Amino acid sequence: MLSGDHGYKCGVEINAWWNTKMNNPRNLISVCCSAHLQMAFPDDPSPSTSSSPSPRTSPRGFGFGFGFGFVSQPSRLSVSSPSSSSSSSPSGSALSRFAPRQMQSQSSKRKKSSLLVAQRWRRKGFLIWTALLAFFFLMNWWMFSLLQDPTLHFLRTTTITKHHLHNFTTRNTPHNVMLSRLRALAAHALAEAVRKPEPLHLWRETLEPTTSWKPCAHHRTWEPIEGNNGYILVSANGGINQQRVAICNAVAIARLLNATLVIPKFLYNSVWKDVSQFSDIYQEEYFINYLKDDVRIVKELPVQLQSLDLEAIGSLVTDSEVMKEAKPSFYVKKILPILLKNGVVHFIGFGNRLSFDPVPFELQRLRCKCNFHALRFVEKIQETGALLVKRMHGNRVNASLLERSLLGHFAEQPIKMKAKKNKPSKYLAVHLRFEMDMAAYSMCYFGGGKEEEEELEAYREVHFPALTHLRKTTKVPSAEFLRSEGQCPLTPEEAVLMLAALGFKRSTQVYIAGAKIYGGKSRMAAIKHLYPRIATKETLLSASEIEPFRNFSSQLAALDFIACVASDAFAMTDSGSQLSSLVQGYRMYYGEGNLPSIRPNKRRLASIFSRNATIEWKEFESRVRKLIRQTKQVNERTLARSVYRHPRCTECMCKNREND
Repeated sequence: MLSGDHGYKCGVEINAWWNTKMNNPRNLISVCCSAHLQMAFPDDPSPSTSSSPSPRTSPRGFGFGFGFGFVSQPSRLSVSSPSSSSSSSPSGSALSRFAPRQMQSQSSKRKKSSLLVAQRWRRKGFLIWTALLAFFFLMNWWMFSLLQDPTLHFLRTTTITKHHLHNFTTRNTPHNVMLSRLRALAAHALAEAVRKPEPLHLWRETLEPTTSWKPCAHHRTWEPIEGNNGYILVSANGGINQQRVAICNAVAIARLLNATLVIPKFLYNSVWKDVSQFSDIYQEEYFINYLKDDVRIVKELPVQLQSLDLEAIGSLVTDSEVMKEAKPSFYVKKILPILLKNGVVHFIGFGNRLSFDPVPFELQRLRCKCNFHALRFVEKIQETGALLVKRMHGNRVNASLLERSLLGHFAEQPIKMKAKKNKPSKYLAVHLRFEMDMAAYSMCYFGGGKEEEEELEAYREVHFPALTHLRKTTKVPSAEFLRSEGQCPLTPEEAVLMLAALGFKRSTQVYIAGAKIYGGKSRMAAIKHLYPRIATKETLLSASEIEPFRNFSSQLAALDFIACVASDAFAMTDSGSQLSSLVQGYRMYYGEGNLPSIRPNKRRLASIFSRNATIEWKEFESRVRKLIRQTKQVNERTLARSVYRHPRCTECMCKNREND
């Protein structure tokens, strides 16, 4: 039985610890009281009186496994056997009442403190896990967006071959990575836009008042001329579109100098490799008769002049002797004396050798009359062009004024088609000016690495030796600078992103004009991925239908010209292209405000592509639409602008009822 002295002594020692704030009161109580209990019960076999310490419980874990306290273990003072409790003395009962009260107070305070700390760590742990999950999902989304594009360079590569056109392996440049990311975003946007309406004015010109302009270049107010000052010969260079401009400029010069124009000849070009002449593309008799009251035109020089050595007598005039866009006064002062002296002048080249201002009203109108009325394609081209248009449009009830001008009587003739294609439909025409000659001439590079650079340089050495000499003797701007200045042609990848941003739906019919695209199928994959309903003259025509035009690039270009002019919307990728310029002008002249032409500002578009590596689709879409909306607006022709591209002027067209 525990004596009063022992209980008193133990209580005093506990009180001493409490006053001095020692660290482990339970250990102190356990050691102190066990010593006295052993003295009181030396032979007690109970485990509670054993000299070996009882095992402690595990620390209580909070948050991420950090211990902030221990679970209280029953001590030998608080848990007694039935025999000891029945035989305890008053002094032992006092001790058993005193110690637990002190312990309970201390334990309660420690539990509250531990709970507060645990709550803080729980909150920190929750925030950390939330941040980790957000980072995981962000990385997952980024990787998924990269995997969406099958053309990403490290997922799918191709090799360049010398025998068929040039499939590229693209380098991991910031520009290429951005285009890949935007193509994935464009695919998602097109999928979401299936049930949404198309943007307003997508298939119309921006300004409604444009419908007040009507064609009237065929009206004239001047008298015929005799053309008795001599003969003018022209050997036009370039492709069909440069030649068309040269023809109409020659008509104006013949009128200016009161000369007779000989049907122009076309020079053979090492790039185009076409032997076609005027009569292979245009109707000669129609051309001569339509302009007979404006200028005298013949098919050949008189016999007495055919034997003359024109170079020896000084009648041969090259482009180096005539400044680009020379004024009419130059021809009166410099060319007329030669004409009067020798009776003939032969212009070689004659590319863009007549200015647009200042030019007398009658000459300006005559140029428009020649371009929009007098030059009609031969029936072979008209008939095949009608097949292209009708297979894209379907059989429409009434042919438009534009179609009748382009196609003659073939515009009214229906053709047999499959039932699903017989329904009238709209189509978008895109002129991808991305042939090899254009890529080489631009002196830009398009992500094909060193092999591409060597290939384009080799092409320049053969076809553009002056450029090669310039690169070797002069410091020319870098390809990156040319791109930032908008001097590089748009690639098919960039062009299709522009179309998607404008809002053309995935189901839109797209006619692709142009020769063999540099880069071949790998370049076209981006367009086909976003717009699967793609057509070309090669896919629309059968082998027998296209066979008469093979190896005649100018005649094939005439078919593209027809398909682009007759389209419901036309998009160009290079505003400097002569074909795009003539197509835009023809649509403006005959379109009555219903035939929009999309002409991007390449410098501003290059800025959107190159300087915004993390741009999101909505922002890209908004900026492209704003850009095109500004360039799509059609106003009256300003000073020095081409009447072939901008015929909306009083010299070529009439407002309201002036032409009635």
